[in-house]
Amino acid sequence: MATRTPRSQEPSVWQKLKMGALMGGGVGLTIGFIFGSYSILRSGAGSRGFLATLSQYMLSSAATFSFFLAVGSVIRNDALLPPHLQTAQMQLLSPLVRSRAEGAMLMRARWDAEKARRTATTA
Repeated sequence: MATRTPRSQEPSVWQKLKMGALMGGGVGLTIGFIFGSYSILRSGAGSRGFLATLSQYMLSSAATFSFFLAVGSVIRNDALLPPHLQTAQMQLLSPLVRSRAEGAMLMRARWDAEKARRTATTA
């Protein structure tokens, strides 16, 4: 009898939402720290002080990044087929978007055909 190898279970939608939110929060805090520090150094801390101004930059940036990365990770997870079957389907279907090399070859062939047609009509 053939033995089945257990596949690891993929993360659920909720787990991906949390992971996207945590990653977005980390990125947002970092970006908020960088831009907040730059803004404070450039124009001063204002009446609220250095720490309150910097924390406002960091928290607003973290909330924004967290929201959008969480939504993006859920949208990306929202597929009808598992990833390995989706990859197989993409390989079997005809490509809608060609590579740059194929596009350049097609463009050059069209230019050559048009050039040959123009020289044939003028001759």
